[in-house]
Amino acid sequence: MTSSRFPASAPPRDPPAAVDRSTIRFMLGDEPQELRHVAPTLTVLDWLRGPARRTGTKEGCNEGDCGACTVVVVRPDGDRLTYRAVNSCIQFVGTLDGCQLLTVEDLKGPDGELHPVQRAMVECHGSQCGFCTPGFVMSMLAMVKTHPDCPSEQVIDDSLAGNLCRCTGYAPIVRAAQQVFASGGTDHFDQREAETLARLRALDDGRDMTIEGDGGTFQAPATLDRFAEILVEEPTATIVAGSTDVGLWVTKQFRPLTSLVWTGRLRELDRIEESATRIEIGAGVTYARAMERLSALYPDFGEVLRRLGSVQVRNMGTIGGNIANGSPIGDSPPMLIALGATLHLRRGLVRRALPLEDFFVAYGKQDRQASEFVERVSVPTLKAGAKLRGYKVSKRFDQDISAVMGAFRLDLEGDLIAEARVAFGGMAATPKRALATEAALRGQPWTEMTLQAAQQAMGEDFKPLSDMRASADYRMTVAGNLLERLFVETTMRDVETRLVGDRRLAHA
Repeated sequence: MTSSRFPASAPPRDPPAAVDRSTIRFMLGDEPQELRHVAPTLTVLDWLRGPARRTGTKEGCNEGDCGACTVVVVRPDGDRLTYRAVNSCIQFVGTLDGCQLLTVEDLKGPDGELHPVQRAMVECHGSQCGFCTPGFVMSMLAMVKTHPDCPSEQVIDDSLAGNLCRCTGYAPIVRAAQQVFASGGTDHFDQREAETLARLRALDDGRDMTIEGDGGTFQAPATLDRFAEILVEEPTATIVAGSTDVGLWVTKQFRPLTSLVWTGRLRELDRIEESATRIEIGAGVTYARAMERLSALYPDFGEVLRRLGSVQVRNMGTIGGNIANGSPIGDSPPMLIALGATLHLRRGLVRRALPLEDFFVAYGKQDRQASEFVERVSVPTLKAGAKLRGYKVSKRFDQDISAVMGAFRLDLEGDLIAEARVAFGGMAATPKRALATEAALRGQPWTEMTLQAAQQAMGEDFKPLSDMRASADYRMTVAGNLLERLFVETTMRDVETRLVGDRRLAHA
């Protein structure tokens, strides 16, 4: 890998537009960077601790769980900047193109004074051994930039849930976060915002990027058409979106991936469009960006997403990536199946659509041809009288994989179930719709007798396996109990009102 720097005042002169750019261009703090000959699977963490000599960022789990490697990625968003905490251990260097990368070394002000988040950690005794501290302060920086007004304790807890500490018990760290908001004021990042925004915009040249190194390539096309062409030309190439899965293929499974194609520059995949009847979500939309709209339309969906990974994972992981990987314990597919979502796929210039539940064929197998990719998912809005519920059962509330994920939609006409859609994750080799259970509900009055009939029908839909997360008997029992919970919540007004008042308890 080699690197060079270009003047801060203007980007380097580019060759003709028809020629791919062969360098990754970004800012490390205030310093412009231009990297070439980079291995396609080189992680941001390894680059920081190696060639960049930024050793403040730590390696803990190397799989995006502990948060010790947290850095902040800054990108333009209209006339402002967005600050996103991410796990550098599973993010590839190529995905930094066009952004500003901030590490703990960038926090001090120009005169060497501590940043408010650093000062608060000192004054509140939020650090003991110190190994996790750089990750915590970077998460706190992103939290302050994302939530400029003093947030609730829940927002603080959610923002720091992706950072683990074995020393402090977390209370001093939470107090430090509260102190930062109480102190108010601006920092040196705010003072340079206009300059940083202009410099980042100058990096967006609209050209395709191809980086070669260590016998592999990392491609970042600038248009969806070129992306589709590349996949036809290289059908064995690995698509990378947020790398929350692919990153682990490299850091934990040591897969030799030699051709990566990144979706991060494709604006066509990063769209959310709404109509009176549906919401269209591009495959490249991150969970963090989708949460606001999905939470407003489907509150229970928003609660499920709040427990999907951590802030760092939601800032990187995408809706389309989670679907395309086809995990049987993914949390969003059951919710989307219950809503009746339609999946849109593309190969070259050919597009097709299918019900989302039909996409999952078997364990590790999806109805996706070579060179075909997920383009978007269409989600219908709820009809009047419809109820949507999602229940995630896991050993921990935060940042844990589901043992069972149940999603339910009932279209009620008075006390009669006009339509029912039920889907589960963790109960089969794929996210699966419960057709026999739905049949037992559809057209019936919503009574305890109907509930019991539907619980019995679940045995026709699922024969779950026992594994490290739960036994088969436990899963069947939980699935039946979740259906009973649905009955209680949708038939007893006082219970439903109480649960809406405290969604954390409702989804524990």
